[in-house]
Parts: sequence; structure tokens; C-alpha cells
Amino acid sequence: MDEKNQFKLKDEYGNETIYDILFTFDNEETKKSYIVYTDNSVDESGNVQVYASVYYPGEEITKLDPIETDKEWKIIEEILKTIQEEVERQTSETE
Repeated sequence: MDEKNQFKLKDEYGNETIYDILFTFDNEETKKSYIVYTDNSVDESGNVQVYASVYYPGEEITKLDPIETDKEWKIIEEILKTIQEEVERQTSETE
């Protein structure tokens, strides 16, 4: 990961994709660090694709592991929901 809040990953075919880091956080309960990121692609509904993984801060090589439990996904979904609500609130205040 670099200072521009981006990182590159190679897929199984050797294709490199650059991802923007949206945010990272540590969870006391799971004792894991999480990264939420996007490649800025858009799904069929027009929503920007967002991904989340377990990551290891301080590692020289970016290593991501899948999120394994529904409990972990719920934590991430709640954070995303809170951020989205805050952005919508700020947007409505500036209009």
C-alpha cells in the first residue's frame, strides 16, 4: 500500500488492478484489521463496487484474506451504512 491510498493486486491471470482505499479499521472483538476498497467499477444498478478484506498493517507486501463470518460482514455493513447516512446528511445540508 502506498501514500496515495491506493494499492495494486494481481488476479490469477496476472492482470493488475489498482484499488482505492476507502478506509481501514481494527476491530477489538475479532482482533483483526479490515480494509474497505474499490476499483471504481459500477454494477448494473449504477452503484460503485466496494470490497472488504482482512489485511495485515505493516506488511511490505499487500496480503488480503477473505472475510469469513456473517458477524464480520455485519460490522462492515454497519460502518458503510453509517458513512453513507453521514454523506447523505451533509449533502442535503449543502443543497
